Amino acid sequence: MGSLFRSEAMCLAQLFLQSGTAYECLSALGEKGLVQFRDLNQNVSSFQRKFVGEVKRCEELERILAYLVQEINRADIPLPEGETSPPAPPLKQVLEMQEQLQKLEVELREVTKNKEKLRKNLLELIEYTHMLRVTKTFLKRNVEFEPTYEEFPPLENDSLLDYSCMQRLGAKLGFVSGLINQGKVEAFEKMLWRVCKGYTIVTYAELDEPLEDPETGEVIKWYVFLISFWGEQIGHKVKKICDCYHCHVYPYPNTAEERKEIQEGLNTRIQDLYTVLHKTEDYLRQVLCKAAESVYSHVIQVKKMKAIYHMLNMCSFDVTNKCLIAEVWCPEADLHELRRALEEGSRESGATIPSFMNTIPTKETPPTLIRTNKFTEGFQNIVDAYGVGSYREVNPALFTIITFPFLFAVMFGDFGHGFVMFLFALLLVINENHPRLNQSQEIMRMFFNGRYILLLMGLFSVYTGLIYNDCFSKSVNLFGSGWNVSAMYSSSHALAEHRNMVLWNDTIVRRSRVLQLDPSVPGVFQGPYPLGIDPIWNLATNRLTFLNSFKMKMSVILGIIHMTFGVILGIFNHLHFRKKFNIYLVSVPELLFMLCIFGYLIFMIVYKWLVYSAETSQVAPSILIEFINMFLFPASETNGLYSGQEHVQRLLLVVTALSVPVLFLGKPLFLLWLHNGRSCFGVSRQCTEVPVPPHPNRYLLFFFFLNNSHLRYGTGMVCSVGHRAGCGGAVSRAQIFNSLFSHSSMFSPFNFGEILMTQVIHSIEYCLGCISNTASYLRLWALSLAHAQLSDVLWTMLVRVGLRVDTTYGVLLLLPVIALFAVLTIFILLIMEGLSAFLHAIRLHWVEFQNKFYVGAGTKFVPFSFRLLSSKFGDDMA
Repeated sequence: MGSLFRSEAMCLAQLFLQSGTAYECLSALGEKGLVQFRDLNQNVSSFQRKFVGEVKRCEELERILAYLVQEINRADIPLPEGETSPPAPPLKQVLEMQEQLQKLEVELREVTKNKEKLRKNLLELIEYTHMLRVTKTFLKRNVEFEPTYEEFPPLENDSLLDYSCMQRLGAKLGFVSGLINQGKVEAFEKMLWRVCKGYTIVTYAELDEPLEDPETGEVIKWYVFLISFWGEQIGHKVKKICDCYHCHVYPYPNTAEERKEIQEGLNTRIQDLYTVLHKTEDYLRQVLCKAAESVYSHVIQVKKMKAIYHMLNMCSFDVTNKCLIAEVWCPEADLHELRRALEEGSRESGATIPSFMNTIPTKETPPTLIRTNKFTEGFQNIVDAYGVGSYREVNPALFTIITFPFLFAVMFGDFGHGFVMFLFALLLVINENHPRLNQSQEIMRMFFNGRYILLLMGLFSVYTGLIYNDCFSKSVNLFGSGWNVSAMYSSSHALAEHRNMVLWNDTIVRRSRVLQLDPSVPGVFQGPYPLGIDPIWNLATNRLTFLNSFKMKMSVILGIIHMTFGVILGIFNHLHFRKKFNIYLVSVPELLFMLCIFGYLIFMIVYKWLVYSAETSQVAPSILIEFINMFLFPASETNGLYSGQEHVQRLLLVVTALSVPVLFLGKPLFLLWLHNGRSCFGVSRQCTEVPVPPHPNRYLLFFFFLNNSHLRYGTGMVCSVGHRAGCGGAVSRAQIFNSLFSHSSMFSPFNFGEILMTQVIHSIEYCLGCISNTASYLRLWALSLAHAQLSDVLWTMLVRVGLRVDTTYGVLLLLPVIALFAVLTIFILLIMEGLSAFLHAIRLHWVEFQNKFYVGAGTKFVPFSFRLLSSKFGDDMA
């Protein structure tokens, strides 16, 4: 839990890798995922780095594997995905694997090319057979020609397209036949008419079944056409038009014998092509099945190999080019694992000189590492969506695990709805290892990734639903009501008690539409309900007024506690970074400002609940009026909650007023005082030695200034002297202060105006935010009220209507009504209302809670890990 409370301590390590063992060492580091590499070649182009050739080779292997995966998917062969990830291939096997993959690619391309050619030829022959079959009916041919002496044929008996007719006219007739796409027929016919000026005759016939286009492979509807024309020039125009419209033109037989011979030849060739194509497909499938067995391991190995060379390109070489130097960020807890990984890599490569590492000091801010598991990962993602935490600052995710589902449940308080959400999340948790859930669609995958968040949100909603006593907008009487109606009757009390009480009788009960229970009457109120709100309030007409008052006060109390806890967490940050002056000059005034105003408001709410009873409730003062009078100082005395209230409130206002200038000016004036060396006080201390911290920080240096009057640098030490003669070369504190702020790359020169303006802005934002943020927590009351009322409206409009129908048709009507009620409950109350409460809970954490202590200006630790590589066949491999 220490790691979740604060990010882990990081250190900058320098790796010295021998050239022959660098590949194996990085392979071992990638399997463990321990370090994040820094790019030492930022000024070097990607094309000028040492291992750019190896990266290109990996990209070529990725291209080959992508082609293999594409062909395997096209053949509908399942791709086996292993559960274990194969290690990166040794350097000896890389060339062998590359040669095998290149051979396989060449073979597959040749076989695929031959298959496409055979398939294209087969489709063309099939089209030719269909064309011959359809065009056979276009022209009427005479088997035997008998000459006649008629100059012109009788048009009413013979067709103009008859060969005998054309020969008698002495014209030279030509034919062009083929197939055309259905969508181009009309435009094709118009073009022929305009270009050929009517010297053509076009005949169409639609094919019964669609055929596949040999060029595109698309199955479309075709039309068979036959064009008759006179003259060679017209014939050339017709052929050009056919080419423009991508018609499939085939030769047309002149005689019936030629047509028959062509038909027989086509049938024979089609049968031969079917046989050859079937054998080619069988051979291709065998090759692809064999390739599919090892393609998964090859894809993972190539990805790992490419990642290794990318990391090697971030290393620098020494002058002899025999050693690679890398700088990495590593958690201090994993340094022994880092050394072990380097030893494993050196041992696998068989090197005589092992690779080694050492830590180096740095002034740079390390990345942030917070280890998570499948339970805490979702809550950490909520925090990281606001901003990755700064190095070593308090992590809000630890507290978000409880506060986030609880604040959600306050707005979503319904036992029934929470139980349905809990069951859904529990089902996801139980089946979290199911492969289909990890490969589901985006929305379902979002629910799956947040399954533990949903589980706690549903569980907390069950709890708040019991507190509100709300289950699908109805109350549940588990322990019996604490209110007794019979005690309000006059017959239950003596005559002497009737004068001081408003009791009921039969006449009042019959005539009154609304009756009020008086808790001051003995026996009416027998005690509070054991858990939650008494179920009798579900029948009361003033139920909404009572719940509004209860939930509004509860929202204010929860909000102030939540914000105060955030300010307290800021104190832990100041202690860790050794900025104790921030505790006294920032955190304490903030707490006083918050508690003296809003903490006192909580006190008044709780005090009124505890002190005033049902008998004295009529004289209880209004908390809102008392809180307003605290700032207005009314001239006339008021009946307060307790004696001496006016003096307590004035004292709190004085403390609040004093905390504001301290909050505005305390920190800037203190920093100015340190900058000037406190010379105005004439402080002189004895010489002491304090070690310099390994990671300097501008505010951390103030720790030394607070206890020393003059400082000088030693070897890893800071020396303080009371007299200049005590330590040679001593310098004043102001000189060291200015030197540190002017020569360090991470420090800026001291600017009092900038510090003052920053603190003033922060203070104004905090003081105004205390008011606006407290009001913002009223969304807990508003959304809880909206959820309860919407649930009640849904029950009234659907289920109550079905229950009020008589027994004859009520059962038949109740079934669809309940089904509709269930659907609307899931989509409106669970999904839409749940999403609304989820977003508001995120806002309360990001804006109202985290801004009190969380900066979120860090960078995330991204280790060099093979686990971050996708183990699935992604879009680039599909």
